[in-house]
This record gives sequence, structure tokens and C-alpha cells, in this order.
Amino acid sequence: MGSRRFSLYILIIITGLGRLTAQPADSVKKPVSLFPFPIVYYTPETRFAFGAVLSATFRFKRDYQFVRSDSARSRVALPIYDQPRPSNIQFLGAYTQNRQVLLFVPFQVFYDRNQFYIYGEAGYYQYSYNFYGLGQREVPAENYAVNYPRIRLNALRRLIPHLYAGLRYEYENYDITRVEPNGLLASGTVPGGLGGRMAGAGLGVFYDTRDNVFYPTKGIIADFSYLGHSRFIGSNFRYNRYVVDVSSYCKLNYRAILAFNYVVSITDGVAPFSALSLLGGGRRMRGYYEGRYRDDNMTLLQAETRFTVWKRLSAVLFGAVGFLGDDKQVVRFSDPKGAYGAGFRFRINNDGLNIRADYGLGKQSTGLYLTIGEAF
Repeated sequence: MGSRRFSLYILIIITGLGRLTAQPADSVKKPVSLFPFPIVYYTPETRFAFGAVLSATFRFKRDYQFVRSDSARSRVALPIYDQPRPSNIQFLGAYTQNRQVLLFVPFQVFYDRNQFYIYGEAGYYQYSYNFYGLGQREVPAENYAVNYPRIRLNALRRLIPHLYAGLRYEYENYDITRVEPNGLLASGTVPGGLGGRMAGAGLGVFYDTRDNVFYPTKGIIADFSYLGHSRFIGSNFRYNRYVVDVSSYCKLNYRAILAFNYVVSITDGVAPFSALSLLGGGRRMRGYYEGRYRDDNMTLLQAETRFTVWKRLSAVLFGAVGFLGDDKQVVRFSDPKGAYGAGFRFRINNDGLNIRADYGLGKQSTGLYLTIGEAF
């Protein structure tokens, strides 16, 4: 069993709230919406950290002209997949008292009335994490330091209404600079425990009937991916990963939405510990430290009720249950992991993008999360 853990994340929003609360509910979106704000947070690994985020929501010229044109006044008659969706890029930088650096750019881009969809992230980290073991072999938290660049790129083309297909790529070069003496990572028995390069390429299929990218009230989003990792494309490890990630949304009434998220992740071969299927974090089983549980396979079900409180302010209640598995037992249904919690949302633009504040509770574990965008 892991020790009880308390992590405090404090996000201070200083810039733009006055402008946002006074912003009219325009029926015609602006071509670019910028939301900058400073951040301050604290964790035992970093102590205090300070930084800034710039969130940019935009449409390309061709798509924006369509939204603004007179002919587009009747666009409500168009199918939803043909109505230009907003793109979003976030630029985040932070520096900690422990001289750690985090530079991170997540993005999702729609172009030519959603014919092309490109999403992913690019970042560079000088950071530290806790490691709790693998599978059913749990260890007391081992803190390790690592420097690494990360690239995740998905480039998809719409084939038929709502259905995309294309290529995927990921790269991560783990340079582990410190491990705890006599710990499991220091033993050299954990794949990737002393560092290594991961590179993978593969295929993806993406199905999307959501009515809104940032805050859906109805529809389904399904993401199917395969990534193969080998020395041929520059990886130090040889393994395959298959992931199915499905979310569904149902509008209960004019104030409430019920959302579900179903995830299955399967890994075969010898993957580094940092690339195994995991539970915990701000998106998959809030309430546990990210990567608190790791194994070859993972199955997860999350549910969330979202309801409007007042104008731009909303609230949520959520719960999750997950299972791990390996090559001997694909899913260990006899060993479930559970979490639950609640949170608030504050809408920062007319496209439905929210600031998210969630507090999750797991078994001898808690987590407070403050970020931009929904968990799923």
C-alpha cells in the first residue's frame, strides 16, 4: 500500500477575469481569443513553482470568413461536422524553487471546415516524479529526477462525416539524472528505469459527433490508436501499444449533462515503465498521483455529471473505477481501483472553454487539480 499523499496545486488567475465577466455573449465568434494568466503551484517534489499560461483559441482565415459571411447565416442548416470548429493552442512555462523547468504546448487544430484535424503536444521538462512500482509489485514512493523532450503528433483526414483516419507519432528521450539509492529503479531491473529513448509511429482512427469541442452536451468521441516502437525508428525499446478511448455525452435537461469515458490500453513487448498503461492524474482517475498504478494493460470507466450553477459557473460530480493487467492476466477484475470527487468550472470564452478545478479522493490518496479544459 502507498503512503497517504497530499499535493497542493494553486492556480492564481490575475489577468482577464474582469474582461471575461463583462464579455457579451456574442453569437459571432472572434477570430482569435487570447487568455493569459500567471500560475503558482506547490508540490513536495518541486516546492513552489511560478509561471504563466497563454491560451489561444482561433479559426483559420478561410473558416472564419465562412462563419462571418452572409451566406453563413443559414449555416445552422448545415450538418454539425461541416461547421468550422475552433482551434486551441496553450503555451505554458514554469520554474520551480528546485530549479526545475516545464515548457509545454498542447494543441488541437481544425482546418478547412474540419476536413483536417491535427492534435498533440510538444514540451521539454526538467522535472521529478514519484514511482510506486509496477503491476502488483508496489514500493514506497521513490522520487526520481528526469530531463526529457516530448513530442506527440496526430495528423488525421476526414474520410466520411464524423470519421477521421491518419498517422500518429510520439517521441520521448528520458534522461534520468537521479534515483533513490537502493530503490527499485536503481536496481536496473525496471525497463527504462535508468533512462532511454522511446519513439513510435502508427495509425489512428477518430470518430466524433460532439456538438462542441470544449464542452460537449451530446454526441460521442472515439479514438482508436496503434503505435509500434522499434529500433528502426529510433527507439531503444521494442513494443506495441493499442488504445481505445471513448467518451459519450447526454444532455439530461437544459442545465445538466451526463458524460462517460471508457478507456482500454494494452501493451505487448518490453516497454519502459514511463510508457506503460497507467491510472492516476488529472485526466484518468483523479484523486491519485499520476502513474500511481502502472502495468501492461489498463481498463477504466469514468462518469461525470456536469450542471450549470450560474452564468459562466458550472459544477461537476465524478467517479471512476479502473483495473490493471499483464500478459498472464489481461484484466485483474479482483483488484479494482476507485476514486470520486467534485469540482467547479468557469467558462473563459464563447466557444465553451473552461477553467477546471477538481478535487478527487482515492484509497489513501487525494488530489487537487486546476487547469484548462475538461478531463474528457
